Amino acid sequence: MASLFSSRLSSRSLSLLIDLFFVFLIYLHFASQNPPPPHSGSIEALNSLVGGDSDSCSGGLAALDDHRSKCSYIRSQSKCGPQGYIDYLKIFFCIFGQSPVLGHLVLSVWLFVLFYLLGDTAASYFCPSLDSLSKVLKLSPTMAGVTLLSLGNGAPDLFSSVVSFTRSNDGDFGLNSILGGAFFVSSFVVGTICVLIGSRDVSIDRNSFIRDVVFLLVALCCLGLIIFVGRVTIWAALCYLSIYLLYVGFLSVSHFFDRKKRMSDQILRSREDLAEMGVPLLGCIAEEKLVLPEKPAQEFKVVFLEPPKRHRSCFFVLVSIVGLPLYLPRRLTIPVICEEKWSRPCAVVSTAIAPVLLTELYCSHYSGSRRNLFLYIISGSVGLILCILAYLTTEKSHPPRKFSLVWLLGGFTMSVTWTYIIAQELVSLLISLGNIFGISPSVLGLTVLAWGNSLGDLIANVTVAVHGGNDGAQIALSGCYAGPLFNTVIGLGVPLVISSLGEYPGVYIIPSDNSLLETLGFLMVGLLWALVIMPKKKMRLDKLVGGGLLAIYLCFLSLRLARVFGVLDIDR
Repeated sequence: MASLFSSRLSSRSLSLLIDLFFVFLIYLHFASQNPPPPHSGSIEALNSLVGGDSDSCSGGLAALDDHRSKCSYIRSQSKCGPQGYIDYLKIFFCIFGQSPVLGHLVLSVWLFVLFYLLGDTAASYFCPSLDSLSKVLKLSPTMAGVTLLSLGNGAPDLFSSVVSFTRSNDGDFGLNSILGGAFFVSSFVVGTICVLIGSRDVSIDRNSFIRDVVFLLVALCCLGLIIFVGRVTIWAALCYLSIYLLYVGFLSVSHFFDRKKRMSDQILRSREDLAEMGVPLLGCIAEEKLVLPEKPAQEFKVVFLEPPKRHRSCFFVLVSIVGLPLYLPRRLTIPVICEEKWSRPCAVVSTAIAPVLLTELYCSHYSGSRRNLFLYIISGSVGLILCILAYLTTEKSHPPRKFSLVWLLGGFTMSVTWTYIIAQELVSLLISLGNIFGISPSVLGLTVLAWGNSLGDLIANVTVAVHGGNDGAQIALSGCYAGPLFNTVIGLGVPLVISSLGEYPGVYIIPSDNSLLETLGFLMVGLLWALVIMPKKKMRLDKLVGGGLLAIYLCFLSLRLARVFGVLDIDR
């Protein structure tokens, strides 16, 4: 009990620190809006930069020396404006200009907070709504796994990619983040699993492995063709998006025939067993009436030990109060339809506030106060009507049993909205960090964003593979290839469709970056290595396979970082 209470106490302490930091950052954001007095010694340099040929914010900042001139430059250049709601460059240069180490620390901690919020929103709101939807829609486990479950696991990558293409107009960032995540999972995570369990003689299913790897290779070849051509039409984007539909269809057909074969084999074995026992069989009637004995189900009850009431006094109350800035906005806008978390007041309020939040997200992409005010009035009226209907049709004791699909779709929509908002802020912070350090945002997407979004895959898949035996290894390896396939096709296909639709009847120009083809090449080399070596090892997760995948990934990462830091200067 003491260890359980201490773990809960530490988690509450971490939550308290995160909430306090969020309040502190909001204060810094508003404090940065007060401009400091201009520094006379840098005015001439500032004017020359404003009228110069520098097209990037980082290029203009690199030409200035002191933080006051950089702060003035940021305020005068629209290209240095924030991509999200918080202006990180103003916070760094205008508030922490004299102590950049503290500024780096603050932004690094906030980066961790955003990753935490992104994962917590997906785990606490997005995935439960998908799980409930799969039950209401009566989807089979296979269909739910390749559609809703993949969407839940790939939501951070998907919305980060959508934001980079649509909001920040930096498709290079989105491409690198998706490919970096796919490379990390399919090479580093798979390599780690193979090295850790290579001595246990664990093997996986050959057909499933080849199917997933081949589909991923086909998707990467099509993506490489799009990048090489440098432009994409709406029809080409839709064709690329249909690759995942083909994968889902192929998987469903394979699952149907495998299930039918297993049922036939089971009935045949049962007939043989009954024949050996001397029981007469009556042909088709026996097959139809045959009921296989089932083992009685065992009930397992998990008992959670609650800490004594005396320990839940001031500290937990303080955590709950301070945590409101992070918890309350999501709780009051996302309807949660489950027995454990049902709250009629929160559900009613969410129906009123949700339309206003959607309007704010839409209006943040456009200017014009009159148009915004009109939309806010319309959304407020709609929210008021929905609030009254929700109050009249819900009960305090249990979630709504009527119109449950409507509530679930509303929770799904608002979960998507919050995931998009947090992903937008995360992309904005990474772009700002690229401007601060003078590093291309695409490199940060390839490394920091890819690693952050894939950290859950690393922990979950390695844990399942190490402790789950053959079945655990099969599940982990399937996730390591099906997940990147979803992110590569859906995570890039959806933004490409949206971007090319915005340019219709024209074409969308893919950002020119030769490193994308380099990343694709290394990624495909890792897949081909696994595809060739694994069958020769009789589908055993051998250390040779894992060592080769780790070597490929580390070689690529070392080469890329060496170019970033100027160790290597290779013409591309």
